Amino acid sequence: MILRDLLRVLGSADRRDGRNLTQEEAHRAFLTILDGEESEIRIGAFLIALRWKGVTVDEVIGFARAARERASIPCQGVAGLVCVCPPHDGYDLTPPLEVAAGLVAAGAGAKVLLVIDRGVPPKRGVTGAHVLEQLGAPMSWDPAEAERNVATTGFGAIAAPGMLPALLGLRRVRGDVGVRTPLSTVEKLIVPASAALLLGSNSGPVLGLAAGTMAGLGHTSGIAIQGVGGGVIPSLTRRTRGVEVAGVHQVPLSVEPADFGLDCPENPELPMYGPPEEGQGPGDNPALVRAAGLMTEGVLKGESNPARHATLLGAAIILKAARRVPTLAEGVDLAMKSLESGAARAVLAKLKS
Repeated sequence: MILRDLLRVLGSADRRDGRNLTQEEAHRAFLTILDGEESEIRIGAFLIALRWKGVTVDEVIGFARAARERASIPCQGVAGLVCVCPPHDGYDLTPPLEVAAGLVAAGAGAKVLLVIDRGVPPKRGVTGAHVLEQLGAPMSWDPAEAERNVATTGFGAIAAPGMLPALLGLRRVRGDVGVRTPLSTVEKLIVPASAALLLGSNSGPVLGLAAGTMAGLGHTSGIAIQGVGGGVIPSLTRRTRGVEVAGVHQVPLSVEPADFGLDCPENPELPMYGPPEEGQGPGDNPALVRAAGLMTEGVLKGESNPARHATLLGAAIILKAARRVPTLAEGVDLAMKSLESGAARAVLAKLKS
């Protein structure tokens, strides 16, 4: 009955005595959800109440702490690890180039763990999981396998529900709610406490929330960035804003593609598609999924196009978050060497072997 009590704490539209949850209240609430102690109706009402109110840093930290306690997280204590955390509900027009960027960064010497999923409602968009399947190197559902991949190739991809199976049980609620809720943030934070983070963030005031949450969870290195479609890949057509967590400091970060000769009149896009059938989304469209895979293959093979430019910028951001390079310019140079030397393709080949 914890959620029923906390719904009263949150208040309603006709009450003025509502308040934010404390970190401990949020932690306890999410534990009851993950442990199956609450009804779907009450969970949905709780998530909508939080979305209506606006979630706080303390609330997200409390939820993330609970998720981490119940999860089997790979790569605990792995030195130099960077976790790349794009939106798990995917994209409708934006290709998930975080896979290409992660392979390029791994080819440049980083240890990359991509935390992803596929088919998450309400969007059910195209994700890095779809791309990896197209490349013949599917994401892992087994944390031990993901950890071995990072150790042997420098790159691993783990399904969030593989670490925390209770997420699967929340999919119907998410589909019924029909909008993004704090779950969309929490699932990206199921990572080792010792890792650096690259966290995709939507536009607007939530950038500070993402950076504050990282710092509050004890991460001393990471970047929250407002990439295209709420992902981790910067725009090629304009400046992309971010915040870097460096020790106890939070430093504004600005990514200007023209500074690196990577600006383009348009960002890479997936082809247009017709209205999906009820209950489906872009990720259920085989043509879109195939197009996303072919785009990533083209980048790794050396095709020169906007997708390549975006991948280089994304890889540079990963390398900076991992503290492999002090500046984005050096990150772009290192990423270019990884791509042109075939090191990124070698990482993929090793994953598939």
